[in-house]
Amino acid sequence: MPNIAKKQEVVQEIRGKVEKARSIVLVDARGLTVLQDTQLRKTLREAEVDYKVYKNTMINFAIQGTDSEGLAQYLEGPTAIAFSYDEATKAANLINKQIKDMPNLEFKAGVVEGVVYDAKGMAVIADIPSREVLLSRLLGSLKSPVSSFARVLNALAEEKGGGATNADEAAAEETA
Repeated sequence: MPNIAKKQEVVQEIRGKVEKARSIVLVDARGLTVLQDTQLRKTLREAEVDYKVYKNTMINFAIQGTDSEGLAQYLEGPTAIAFSYDEATKAANLINKQIKDMPNLEFKAGVVEGVVYDAKGMAVIADIPSREVLLSRLLGSLKSPVSSFARVLNALAEEKGGGATNADEAAAEETA
């Protein structure tokens, strides 16, 4: 009996993470060395992404009745799961950066904002820049036309101001 209670506790832990996560990424980490796995976990932990290996049956029970239920079809073989709570693309982005250095690490599937994606879809999502980068690009785009307009107005003001100064000098010379 205590074994069932422990399993139910794990299922509730996973369900709690699933319900509050903005994105979930399933990965196959077979073939990683201990050093690579440690580096991956450290990178994700520093970015406040939960990363853990659970049994597929526990994950399956936890996702039943949630938006992430579509992940059940991808729960085969060893599965590690990453939960991102604050930014939807953060976990996929970080894992994608690690995939370049760790060829044995592979996307299996994921859920972003309630939509289930396969491995190819997660690879595409992983290439989406972070929210901060997108906001800075937007602000740069908005600032550029305003800056150009300000430079034009400044040039016009200098031109008129410079013309008025020359006219004033000419008038002063005539009176003298």
